[in-house]
Amino acid sequence: MKAVVLSDWGGAENFAIQDIPQPAIKPDEVLVKVKAFGVNPADYKARTGTAPYSQNYSHPIVLGWDMAGEVVEVGRDITDFKLGDAVYGMVNFPNPGNAYAEYVAAPAANLALKPATLSFEEAAAAPLAVLTAWQSLTEHGHLEAGQKVLVQAASGGVGHLGVQLAKALGAYVIGTASGKNEAFVRSLGADEFVDYTQNSVEELVSDIDLVFDTAGIDTIFSSAKVLKPNGRLISIAYGAMDKVLAVRPDIHAERILVHTSGDDLRTINKFIDEGKLKITVSEVLPADQIADAHLKLESRRTTGKIVLTF
Repeated sequence: MKAVVLSDWGGAENFAIQDIPQPAIKPDEVLVKVKAFGVNPADYKARTGTAPYSQNYSHPIVLGWDMAGEVVEVGRDITDFKLGDAVYGMVNFPNPGNAYAEYVAAPAANLALKPATLSFEEAAAAPLAVLTAWQSLTEHGHLEAGQKVLVQAASGGVGHLGVQLAKALGAYVIGTASGKNEAFVRSLGADEFVDYTQNSVEELVSDIDLVFDTAGIDTIFSSAKVLKPNGRLISIAYGAMDKVLAVRPDIHAERILVHTSGDDLRTINKFIDEGKLKITVSEVLPADQIADAHLKLESRRTTGKIVLTF
């Protein structure tokens, strides 16, 4: 089979399309013929060797976790899936998922049936980002209907899903992004919009119950400032939480790492089926343009998600 293989840590020029053996499955796995695979910031952090989970890899590497496709082989312990099922999932994160390939051996517990309303490209764009948003808002943010939520970087791959899920859970949502993305963020259901390039977020926003900060270290302190006492700050950026709590000891501040869960995806499918959650794919590229996809992600200027196909 063909796969995108990374020869060494470093730049995207270290990627190449190669022929490698098709994976064998374990009793609790299914073999998926990949129709599309997604890329995430976690991917380029793994590529450079800077992510904590990079230590789980040895070269040559097939990166990637997000994929969607069709089940073509079923392990002997599997009862939830059958041949021909359309599935999607985040495979083995943060351990090697090997999703940049024509075939992926995936634990059944990592997968869910693909909603009929999603294309394979949309489904491949979803898992890591939508699981990150869901787990941040529910498991860690303990979001309740009627609460006031701020989503930082609301037009991004994770942020645009966070806005929609927070709305679906009954929250009042404020989204931040650059002005060119205002119409997009409002179309997601945001009740208010803040152009962070023109305004200071902490001057316009206050009394927030929950901040979901997907923007990174640059926004973490402004996120803390807008929270009410006992509010919750959930971030997907590395570091600084001890400094945040030194400034705001009256809040809960936590940095989370998403975990794989087919059960969570099945719960999220309900929102997709009801039309409350749409996955925005900004671009679909051929697999041999993987380097371009990584460079676009690293620019931090993408809207929605980038997906690739063989």
